[in-house]
Amino acid sequence: QVQLVESGGGLVQAGGSLRLSCVASGNIFSIKIMGWYRQAPGKQRELVVITSSGGNTNYADSVKGRFTISRDNAKNTVYLQMNSLKAEDTAVYYCYAIIRPARDGYGYAYWGQGTQVTVSS
Repeated sequence: QVQLVESGGGLVQAGGSLRLSCVASGNIFSIKIMGWYRQAPGKQRELVVITSSGGNTNYADSVKGRFTISRDNAKNTVYLQMNSLKAEDTAVYYCYAIIRPARDGYGYAYWGQGTQVTVSS
């Protein structure tokens, strides 16, 4: 009923840019938090950036100054603009959201299916 659909992953050269999109859809009352995590092969999933409905944003140190998150609340969509990409940015990127479904007083964590970002050196 509630799902996150990601798009925009792909292969890019180091120094290039990529823009990821994540659309939340379904029986949504409100979205509290949206953000992005990533997981490189053999490593734990790590936070890239999160942003709250109030506008507070927190980036991982490794992406500060290079990545920018933005939201289109009318479309329930979050974007991740990735600039100056490095080989170490290669990972599966997962959209993440805390969403309160309609007719439910609780918020729940949702994950996208992941989209592969590969940066060639």
